[in-house]
Amino acid sequence: MRDASILVLATGGTIAGQAGSATRRDYRPGQIDIASFLHEFATLGVTARLEGRQVANIDSANIGPQIWRDLHASAMAAMNDPRCDGIIITHGTDTAEETAFLLDLTLPATKPVVLVGAMRPADAVGSDGLRNFANAVRVAADAEAPGRGVLLVMGDQVLSARDARKSRTTGSGAFEGFPRGAAALANPYSLDWLQPQWRVGEKARWAFPETFPRVPILHSYAGQTADSVTRLVEAGAKGIVLAGMGDGNAPDEVRRALADAAHRGVVVVRASRVDEGLVDRNHDDTANGFVAARALGPAKARILVQVLIANGVTDPAEVQDAFNRR
Repeated sequence: MRDASILVLATGGTIAGQAGSATRRDYRPGQIDIASFLHEFATLGVTARLEGRQVANIDSANIGPQIWRDLHASAMAAMNDPRCDGIIITHGTDTAEETAFLLDLTLPATKPVVLVGAMRPADAVGSDGLRNFANAVRVAADAEAPGRGVLLVMGDQVLSARDARKSRTTGSGAFEGFPRGAAALANPYSLDWLQPQWRVGEKARWAFPETFPRVPILHSYAGQTADSVTRLVEAGAKGIVLAGMGDGNAPDEVRRALADAAHRGVVVVRASRVDEGLVDRNHDDTANGFVAARALGPAKARILVQVLIANGVTDPAEVQDAFNRR
C-alpha cells in the first residue's frame, strides 16, 4: 500500500458509537470524535497520512440535505487539491447506500471516494469498525481505485455505490452488491479487484441539487387504495417512487392514480419492495408514463429522481435512460 494522503470526513454512526459495555445490545451512535478515532487507528501501524474533519456526529437516520451538501463541498475541495490522494467518509450504515449513491451521481470519478461504517459499536465484543476502516484506507490509497465512482467498504467487501445495499439488520456481513456483486475483496493486508474500472476520467454526471425536490416513497400493500397516491400529489410531490409488490406492482386503482399523476407531470418510478431482482419495463409503462427502476431499490431510486428533477430532467424516456445506466 502506497503512503497516500487521505482526507477522512466523519459523520458519526455506529463506527463512532459506544454502548458502555462490551456485551450490551443497545448503544448510542456518533459518540467518538474523528480525532480520537484516528488516534486509536494510528496504533495499528498503517502508513497512510490521514487528515480528519468532523462534518457531523449523528445517527445516520438523521442525515439529510445539509450534511450531504457539506460532504459534497468538502469532497469537491479535496478532488481539486493535488495534495490529496483519496477521500474516506465514515458513516452510519442505515443510510450509507443513499449518501454513497448521491455522491456517486454528483462527484467526478478522478479520485477514490470510499464510505465505511460498522455494524457493531467501538466498545462491543468483535467490533468491526477499525478493521473496516483499515480496509477503506487500503482501498482509498490504491492506485487502481480511481475510475470506479464512489465505493462502499464493509465486511471485507468493496461495493460500488450503485450496487451496494444493506440486506440484513445485524451482523458484520450486512451489505451486498446487486446485481454485480463485489467490485473487490479487501482486508488490512491485501486488496483484489474483481471488476475493471468503469468510469475512468469521468466527470460528475449531474450537478449537486441546490434544493431537493419532494419525492416520497409509496409502499405498496394488499388492499391499498388510490387515496394513498392523491394525498402525496396534493402535498406537492414532484416525483413518486413506488416500492411495489414483486416486479414493481400495485393494485389497479393505485396504478391508475399513479398514471394520472404521471400525466400531470409527476415523475413516477416503479421499484420493488422485494430485496433483490430487476424491475423491467411493462407493456403499459409508456402509456402510463412510468419509469422502471431496473436494479435500484426504492431508497436509491428516490435519490436519482431527486437529482434528475433538480437538473431539469423529468421526461420519462430521459429518466428511464438514467436508470438504465450503470
